[in-house]
Amino acid sequence: MGNFLTVQIVQTAMEIGLIYSLIALSLFISFSILNICDLSTDGCYTLGCAVGAVVTIAGHPLLAIPASMAAGACSGFITALLQTRFGVQSILAGIIVNTGLYTVNLAVMGFSSNLSIFGTDTIFSLAKGLSGAAWWQSWYKLIMLGLIVALVCIVLYWFLGTRLGLSIRATGDSPAMVKASSINPAFTITVGLCISNSLTGLAGSLIAQYNKTSDINLGTGMVTIALASLVIGESFSRKSGNMAVRILCVPLGSCLYRLIVSIALRLNIPTEAFKLVSAVIVAIALILPQVKSSLQLRVKMHRVRQTAKGGEKDA
Repeated sequence: MGNFLTVQIVQTAMEIGLIYSLIALSLFISFSILNICDLSTDGCYTLGCAVGAVVTIAGHPLLAIPASMAAGACSGFITALLQTRFGVQSILAGIIVNTGLYTVNLAVMGFSSNLSIFGTDTIFSLAKGLSGAAWWQSWYKLIMLGLIVALVCIVLYWFLGTRLGLSIRATGDSPAMVKASSINPAFTITVGLCISNSLTGLAGSLIAQYNKTSDINLGTGMVTIALASLVIGESFSRKSGNMAVRILCVPLGSCLYRLIVSIALRLNIPTEAFKLVSAVIVAIALILPQVKSSLQLRVKMHRVRQTAKGGEKDA
């Protein structure tokens, strides 16, 4: 097992998993809380990557983080505007925005299909220089990403407990009830999607600085990956009504997903089959709870029948 999964492989899987967990948290807001299917994630992720790369190349790696989040929020605003103002269905609105973002992303990258950040300082290279200790030089990326994701989870938990956050949660449960309570559901949907997509933009900026490159096709299939992470995470918190537990299980699901992908790599599964692997993981994660419920029901029915037969024998 030590040769199959080395510490370096697991560490890399956790680092990528933490970055992807931000997109899974984005879907947690849009899909799980607002009950909206936002298909603009692929383009928004690439947008955050492109903006982050351009700002980093300009010599401002720290500024690249809020810049990418702001770009993601703008994407979320357009998606929400199409839904709330013009009555476009959420799926179609996401497809429209995702399609338009392809050209926008190309424009941000100077109409180049990829950008290289090699030779430029990133937030990771800056963090590496904070200490010369051997353990820090080996684990600084994982520690840094862990702190970022932990901060995002804490802020998200706090926000969802505020009046506006509770209004957003209520909008996903029952828009009619929210409207009857003199709360504008269009406003809560807009805020929710802006926050959701800002997290996707943040993930894009981090992956650009992590890989030191930005590619126009980087976001392809990101919805499936994030959904797989979200479904795996929510399978651990399905019986919990605690929002903190639900939020913390999302990064856990993302890291587990990346670990599964790492195992697939070690099994020499072709790179071309990764999308299929992602789809299978999502399908299994969705099917397992139903299978588990069916098995539990059958066990209960079997016990009832056995009890009934025992009663007939006693009679």
